[in-house]
Amino acid sequence: MIMEHEYRLEVRGYELDSFGHVNNAVYLNYLEAARWDLCSKLNLTDYNESNELFIVVIETNIKYIRELKLFDKVLIKTELTYEDDYLIFKHNIYNEVTKRKASVAKSKMVLVSKQRIIYEIPQFIKDKLDICAYG
Repeated sequence: MIMEHEYRLEVRGYELDSFGHVNNAVYLNYLEAARWDLCSKLNLTDYNESNELFIVVIETNIKYIRELKLFDKVLIKTELTYEDDYLIFKHNIYNEVTKRKASVAKSKMVLVSKQRIIYEIPQFIKDKLDICAYG
């Protein structure tokens, strides 16, 4: 039930705080970019658009371990799984050059309609995740 995904980016100047390292709130943007990339590759974004559904973050827990600085190459390794109607994204953020972990995070998400009704995770997503788990 786990799918693994990697997303890469480089720290940009406007993401830094007054101490010269990535602002803590920017990490949430990094996680969002990694999730959008993964959901796109799973065709979940197309499915949501055609069914007028939205992926909504309902919880994020993040732990900051080590700073990231200007022009650092960043690798986000994500594990995706599901539990009932929740998509669960577990992220590890690394400085790709030093291989040192900068942050860990876990986000819990649901699919909702415009009417704010929670929908089940589509079977094709469950199938893809189950194939990854069992091989």
